[in-house]
Amino acid sequence: MSLQAVLESDTSAVAPGRRTDRDLALVDALRRHDASAAEHLLTTYGQRAYRLAASITGNNQDAEEVVQDAFWSVIRKIDTFRGESAFGSWLYRVVANAAYQKLRGRQGQRRDLSLDDVMPLFDERGCHVGPIADWSAHVDDPSLQTELRLTLTAAIDELPAASRTILVLRDVEGLSILEIAEALGLSVPVVKTRVHRARLFLRKRLGGVMTTLSATTVTAAAS
Repeated sequence: MSLQAVLESDTSAVAPGRRTDRDLALVDALRRHDASAAEHLLTTYGQRAYRLAASITGNNQDAEEVVQDAFWSVIRKIDTFRGESAFGSWLYRVVANAAYQKLRGRQGQRRDLSLDDVMPLFDERGCHVGPIADWSAHVDDPSLQTELRLTLTAAIDELPAASRTILVLRDVEGLSILEIAEALGLSVPVVKTRVHRARLFLRKRLGGVMTTLSATTVTAAAS
């Protein structure tokens, strides 16, 4: 089961890369100050922008404020969009910048977890140190879905803000590595590395929980 399948509730969502022509019409409407353009922007990108903002801020109220500020900025600064990247990538950058600004301005914000402290261990050949349990056969078990969702959500929340952002854009919103690099102003290798490390971290967290749950299920069935 993919991360998107677990977390994605908007089943009608279409990946940004497949909306290019529609976005050009939206951009044109925004530039003409069309009365319906703002509503179209919210309908098309509202849920996605909110998920991205929430993944960075970790706070629903802050995420709502970020989206409002970011969309207002997009409307006011639409003439600065030159079409060098997809409109969706440009909008995601505006949202991410607003979210990071909100995060920096928050007093007493939490210290981000260091992935180096909790990543799986590898030897010099790049192989896992120690045995790796294969729990993939149980991932689609309906009785485990609630626990799986809770564990996955908690694990994502543990990720550093930058890693959460990239993971959400890649595995929930479906952006390509290049689109994410353009949206966040990062290099392609950096994006690839952060996606890989974030996925390894999630797998480790899920592995521990799934191993326990699977053992519990087997014990219960045998009794």
